[in-house]
Amino acid sequence: MAAILAAVTAIAAIVLYFVRRHYRIKLQSLLLAQPANSRQLKEIADHVAGEIGEGSLRQYVKMWGVIEVDQPLISELKEEPCVYYSFTVSREYEERVRQEDSEGKVTWTTERRSETISQNRRSTPFYLRDQHGRIRVEPEAASIATIPILDEFRPVGESKNLSFGGFSLSLSINAGAGKTLGYRYREEILPCDRSILVVGAASDETGELTLGPSTEARQQFFIALKPENAVLQEVKQTIQWVTVGGIASAGVAAISAIAALLKLF
Repeated sequence: MAAILAAVTAIAAIVLYFVRRHYRIKLQSLLLAQPANSRQLKEIADHVAGEIGEGSLRQYVKMWGVIEVDQPLISELKEEPCVYYSFTVSREYEERVRQEDSEGKVTWTTERRSETISQNRRSTPFYLRDQHGRIRVEPEAASIATIPILDEFRPVGESKNLSFGGFSLSLSINAGAGKTLGYRYREEILPCDRSILVVGAASDETGELTLGPSTEARQQFFIALKPENAVLQEVKQTIQWVTVGGIASAGVAAISAIAALLKLF
């Protein structure tokens, strides 16, 4: 038992280490990015173009503004206008599980489980408008904060087809393991006309001033739904909690490993 606990908590400590690393890079990105507005970026782009030629601008920035889009996407399930959406459809089922204890006693339990049977995500370019103008955003490679708009469970019916909004799927004869209870539909979007924070690289390489991913690995490209100060506070708090969790997991793993070794001698 001690050996299992040591292995589980060691894995947890490793996972938390990488989670902490991700958020530290995000914090670093927020602090490194230069605050900018559309007028400043256009002035910088014009200056750089005059010095070394058009298409040469590369500047890591953070901008706050409102989403504008001429032709929004329509989300697949709820059919809401947006510039990004992702959805999953999961089959929820019950399955009999065999368990055997250390004395060889076998028991059977029924567990509720879930498996993803369909998923998709889409984004479209949009403009970020501030008080001075607007800048194009290419969100395809961004980490995007979203708003959940759907989490609905529908019990299994007699139909061999699933249908929800613009989504449809034909079910196979072999529906999967266990007894199907129903299907859960989840969807989240980045809606139109929403105020957002964009942290990314400004470039005029395509001929139009655009925010997109940086060529530097430690400069994240992300879109947040909160102002910079709120995002900073949230990231710092996450780093603190993950650090505490990682230290605790590592400590439990070490103690459990020692206890397991002592039992061997």
